[in-house]
Amino acid sequence: MITFTGVTKAYPGGTTAVGGLTMTAPTGRITVLVGPSGCGKTTTLRMINRMIEPTSGTIEIDGRDTATLDANELRRGIGYVIQSGGLFPHRTVLDNIATVPLLLGWERSRARSVASELMERVGLTPELARRYPNQLSGGQQQRVGVARALAADPPVMLMDEPFSAVDPVVREQLQDEFLRLQAELGKTIVFVTHDIDEAIKLGDQVVVMRVGGTIAQLASPADLLADPTDDFVADFLGRDRGYRGLAFQAAPALPVSVEPTVALGTSVEVARRVAAGAQWLLVVDEAQAPVGWVEPDRLVGPVGREVLHRGGTVAPVNGSLRAALDAALSAPSRRGVLVDSEGRLVGTVLAREVLTEIEREPGGDQA
Repeated sequence: MITFTGVTKAYPGGTTAVGGLTMTAPTGRITVLVGPSGCGKTTTLRMINRMIEPTSGTIEIDGRDTATLDANELRRGIGYVIQSGGLFPHRTVLDNIATVPLLLGWERSRARSVASELMERVGLTPELARRYPNQLSGGQQQRVGVARALAADPPVMLMDEPFSAVDPVVREQLQDEFLRLQAELGKTIVFVTHDIDEAIKLGDQVVVMRVGGTIAQLASPADLLADPTDDFVADFLGRDRGYRGLAFQAAPALPVSVEPTVALGTSVEVARRVAAGAQWLLVVDEAQAPVGWVEPDRLVGPVGREVLHRGGTVAPVNGSLRAALDAALSAPSRRGVLVDSEGRLVGTVLAREVLTEIEREPGGDQA
C-alpha cells in the first residue's frame, strides 16, 4: 500500500506542482493518475521513488516512510517503466532485463535465467534476447521495459505513460498484456496517463487531478463514469459516458440466435443456398471461430479470405453489455457475433435485443 499524506511539491518562484495530496494506492491494485498537462501526475509518481523529493508531507510504502530509506535501495525495490522503454542502447535485450538483479548482486547466470523467463511472460520470442533496442519495434521495446521492471519481482511498480509512444493497435495489445500480467502477479501499481480511456480500462481506481496537483475525484472507473463530481471531471471524461459505462455491466443471458455459417473454401452455390436470400453470411474457420462476413450475391468463386468483410467486432457471450452492443452495431449484418471462452461461435444478437436488456438493468434508463 502506498499512502500520501498532505504531500506537496513547490518549486522556487512559487510554482506548485502538487498541492496537499492525500490518497492511498491499495496493495495489489492499479491506481491510475490522469488529468490535463501540468496537473502534477508525473511529479506525484516520481516522488514515490524519490526521483523528486517532496517539499512537505509524507509518502509511506507499507507503513515505511520513504524519506527514511536510502534512495538507491528504495528505487531498486520499485519497478519503473517510462515512455519509450528507457532501455540501455548498448545492452542486449537479455542484459537490459537483467539490469536490476545484477545491481542487487545476483549471479549473472541466475539473472539471465530470470530474464529469459520474463521474456516469454511478456510475449517476447527467445531469438530477440541477443538483439539491441534499436533492432526492436516500439511495442517490443515497451515489453522489454515492462520485463526489466519485473525482473527483481518488486512489490511496487511505477509506470509513466508507458504505452503512449506506440500506435493504437499495439497500444491496445500492450494494455491487454499488462492486464493479463497483473492478474497473475498482483503488483501494487501507480500508472500515469493522459488518456482517460486508458485510465478507465486499466485502473482499479482512477485519480483525476486538476492543475496545481490536487485531486478532483478519486473513484472506481464505473463510479467515475456514472457520477462525476463536478463539471471539470465531466468535461474531462468527455462524451459517451453512458455508453462507456456499459463496459462495467455484465451482459445477462442475451437472446442468442443460431447463425447460419459456411467454412472457408465453400462454393458459391452452397454459400448462396445457406444464406437463403440474406445479404450477409458469416464465415468460420475449422475451429468454428468467426473470421468475417461475405455477401453471397457478390461471390464469383469459393469463399476465400480475400473476400471477407472484417468490419464487425466479436464479443464474449459472458462479457459486458458494451461489448455485445458494439458487436451488433459494428457488424455489416447488424447481427452481433458472440463467442465462447475458446473463441468458438455461440450465435448472434441484435442491437435492439441488447438495448432491451440495458433498459432492464438497474440504472439502465440513465445509460
